[in-house]
Amino acid sequence: MGLNKLFPILAGAVILVASCNSEKKDTTSLAEEREFSVKVMPLQKEVITRSIEYTANLEPFQEVHMAPASPGRVNSIKVEIGSRVVKDQLLVEMDNTQLQQSMTQFQNAQSEFLRIDTLYKLGSISEQQYEQVKTQYTVARTNVEYLQENTTLKAPFNGIITGKYFEDGELYSGAPNTQAGKAAIVTITQIRPLKAVIDLPESYFPLVKKGMSASLSTDTYSDRTFSGQVSLVHPTINAGARTFQVEIRVDNPNEILRPGMFARVTLELDETEAIIVPVNAVMQQEGTNTRYVFIYENGVAKKVNVNLGKRFDDRIEIVSDELQIGADLITAGQSALIDGMQVNVSD
Repeated sequence: MGLNKLFPILAGAVILVASCNSEKKDTTSLAEEREFSVKVMPLQKEVITRSIEYTANLEPFQEVHMAPASPGRVNSIKVEIGSRVVKDQLLVEMDNTQLQQSMTQFQNAQSEFLRIDTLYKLGSISEQQYEQVKTQYTVARTNVEYLQENTTLKAPFNGIITGKYFEDGELYSGAPNTQAGKAAIVTITQIRPLKAVIDLPESYFPLVKKGMSASLSTDTYSDRTFSGQVSLVHPTINAGARTFQVEIRVDNPNEILRPGMFARVTLELDETEAIIVPVNAVMQQEGTNTRYVFIYENGVAKKVNVNLGKRFDDRIEIVSDELQIGADLITAGQSALIDGMQVNVSD
């Protein structure tokens, strides 16, 4: 083949290679442009409610172990475990033999006092005699009132019977027989409302006030949130643990919550301003718990370590002394960046 015939073929090959190289460079350029293209948003502060979460076991709002003041035979127990009772309902009747004897003595003392009172008003007896009979009458009346209170036990509030420790006819001795280490014939518990008791660090003492709102969640009812309210802030600090106790009242109108349930209590403390950003803008350094974001400055991606605060669904609070309000936070493309890399901002 002659040189004149070979030349067009070589020229075509050169043009083809040059064209391929040009297309390859264009493709690489576009790939690089896409790789280092990022999106940004300005950092701004928002007003948020600062909250804390602690765990607690739900407890009865009130619980009383019902027992007479002195030993005696149990005549009749009117309730069973699970019985719902109302305030002043009769729960237990004790043997009333001693009460009957005291009633007889009281009636005799009352008759004698009325007779002496008449004579005293007529001036027929001395004041000393009158005071002596009056004292006997007062003692007899007090004894009857005391026995009346202790031979009939009545409910001090609306509640449910959660413990029964004797049967009719058994002798109540006064020895401790409950888990609380107290003596009782029956135990009455108030479960509407309930309460949750939490121990908070002393640093929160100035922030927690009676009447503050609270919310509760439980594993038993994982899809529900229950409202509560701070009912008592204990006035002293535990010197050893540096904590103080707070009681949360939970209304429990449907009585689906029960004492002993595990709960998480959230207290809304105060409102404050914070920087809130999309969750996906925050990166985690591999193998550590270090969190960071990238800030766009003069065409460069700057890495800034941050601490995390409260989360709001797909957004989260970040805290760092290096963050400035108005700075451009990189929110897309940051996963491929390194500190100091040059980047382009896309619309």
